Amino acid sequence: MVALDIDGTLLSWVDGAGTTHEEISPAVHEAVQRAVDAGTHIVLASGRSPHGMTRIADLLELHGTERDRLWVVASNGAVIFRYPPLEVVHEETFDARAAVGAVLRHHPEALVAVEERGVGYRVSDHFPVGELSGEMIVTDLEELVAAPVSRVIIRDPNATADDFVALAARLGLQGTDYVVGWTAWMDLAPLGVSKASGLAHVAGALDVEAVDVLAIGDGRNDLEMLRWAGRGVAMGQAVAEVHEAADASTLSVDEDGAAVELTRYFP
Repeated sequence: MVALDIDGTLLSWVDGAGTTHEEISPAVHEAVQRAVDAGTHIVLASGRSPHGMTRIADLLELHGTERDRLWVVASNGAVIFRYPPLEVVHEETFDARAAVGAVLRHHPEALVAVEERGVGYRVSDHFPVGELSGEMIVTDLEELVAAPVSRVIIRDPNATADDFVALAARLGLQGTDYVVGWTAWMDLAPLGVSKASGLAHVAGALDVEAVDVLAIGDGRNDLEMLRWAGRGVAMGQAVAEVHEAADASTLSVDEDGAAVELTRYFP
């Protein structure tokens, strides 16, 4: 099984923005197709919500009449779905009120978002353009987290990723897991849920052992996945802690590092 992150692994980053180009390079597309033709299960694993992942599966041409429906790990492991059509088969939820309140006490101007399945996100206010997929529905903060959710996004355009890393370490966020992104972006998730737990669920369904999994990623939300897989590979532009968690590193996303790694096994 090959587990592939999306942003920063399959898609290159737009300079100076927290978004990626929605296009697959020919080298990456061809490498993924060689893996598929060899009979390997390709599983996309991302912090994106389900509706933001199906287009990438389409661009990679991972499905068709002769192929089984895809397994996809979304929302950093909290949501697992099959595609096409999009069918959620497993979801983990949690009560996010205490954790959100703790973060907002330190960053009162931060933006908050939760997924609105199949539409986009319900948000406390509009996020910077391009950072969320789908429609943004402005909603009262208390209503956003009134019911259990699979993930909460907290974003402060006036802070840095290092600010959020330090804050999360200080707060502890009891009963909640968290991931800090490239910017001041924090994903709150149910305790024990990560891309690794989502992929373990999929691997069990496919009768695949972790030792037989190749995982490639570039972000802090890939740490558990890279440690769990038999071979975890960090993209060249990843931060130091991602490289440390991986078994090996490849070239950057702008140098088609994912294709370079896949070609080792599927020439």
